[in-house]
Amino acid sequence: MALGKVKEWGILINQCPHQLDLWQWICGKPVHVHAFCSYGKYHNIEVEDDVTAYVRYANGATGVFIASTGEAPGSNRFEIAGDNGKIVMENDKLTFWRTRISERKFNREYQDGFGEPESWKCEIAVKGEKEDHNGIIKNFVESILTGIPLIAPGNEGINSLEISNAMLLSSWLGRGVDLPIDDELFYEKLQEKIQTSTFKKDTSKVRIMDNRNTY
Repeated sequence: MALGKVKEWGILINQCPHQLDLWQWICGKPVHVHAFCSYGKYHNIEVEDDVTAYVRYANGATGVFIASTGEAPGSNRFEIAGDNGKIVMENDKLTFWRTRISERKFNREYQDGFGEPESWKCEIAVKGEKEDHNGIIKNFVESILTGIPLIAPGNEGINSLEISNAMLLSSWLGRGVDLPIDDELFYEKLQEKIQTSTFKKDTSKVRIMDNRNTY
């Protein structure tokens, strides 16, 4: 994922919270995170602008999360690989590659040197409208007026925030961390970053930016 330059916040909080929300909403929270974050790699900032994180789930599944503000053109891709194929969400399309037999069964029974199970590509039709933020706001108002359930309750935000905090803490410590993270340790390390900050924001030039056509 490549996104524009922002000097006040890191990519996990500023550009990627929705990706983290969707990731944990679909896959759940991991139990272990080992992240590699670069700070000011591409921009004059002290926060993370390049992240690669490896995660492990309670059932033994693993995952990788990659985000960067130093790529062009960037990618916004979500992929799940399973025993019977893989699902990919990219460019507003949902695609399912279905294997004729399971990958595990194929590998147990296949006798030749190199091979893979036969598969076919399925374009999955998606119902509904893509309303993005407008849809969330409409749902919020309707919940107040009629009591319908919220699509995205506020307390759900703590899940993706804990994942991003785990990535930062792992990077600061140089090792993997378990979830739930040690909140006191995270706060201690965050305060160290604040106290040792040397970044000075340039306020000599005031710029009003119209970003209506940048999304």
